[in-house]
Amino acid sequence: MSEANPPSIGASHTPLRQAVTDAIRDRIIEGTYPQASRLYEETIAAELGVSRNPIREAFQTLSAEGFVHIEPRRGARVAVIDTKRAAEIFAVRCALEGLVAELAAANATPTTSGQLGQIVADGTAAIVDGDLSDLPKLNTQFHEHLAAMADNALLTSMIRQLSDIVRWIYAERLESRVRQSWSEHADLASAIEAGDRARAHDIAVRHIEAARVAFLGPDAG
Repeated sequence: MSEANPPSIGASHTPLRQAVTDAIRDRIIEGTYPQASRLYEETIAAELGVSRNPIREAFQTLSAEGFVHIEPRRGARVAVIDTKRAAEIFAVRCALEGLVAELAAANATPTTSGQLGQIVADGTAAIVDGDLSDLPKLNTQFHEHLAAMADNALLTSMIRQLSDIVRWIYAERLESRVRQSWSEHADLASAIEAGDRARAHDIAVRHIEAARVAFLGPDAG
């Protein structure tokens, strides 16, 4: 978004602090604010049409989430996804997503499986059309829908805590895996629809492992 076309934050029913935080987070994920770049309160406040106070509050929230690094007396910068941090995220996701897929297969209904299949279809259509802009969000929808199908509140909460960081990784570095990733989503959706818990677990683990290798390289531990 440019300054000429600021988001309609004031028109939203979302609380101002949350709306500002969401807008800045989205810009980081989309690459508008690149990794390690300086974030200027005054500039962003003008872009979003708000005062500097909600910008400061948003920086604090985004710092806790891992998107922003606040340097004493120097201000805020966009955080950097380094190798160690990425490896930690993938390790946690591998453990969580395997269990989520297994539980989703156990709990699948025609309705929930159909909804999962529609997300896969939407992503596949976007790839065919060459429009990849919505794929990070569709990827998040896919994994959050799996978590909902698992019907485990703690797992769902943990997946959601990771989802925005995962979307950032997906948008930043995994463009080369787009087609293969969505093929894996289709295979996983098929196993879940069939109620095959073991197959769903294995596909989910391989899916996250393939993403890890694409991001970190085959020799990463």
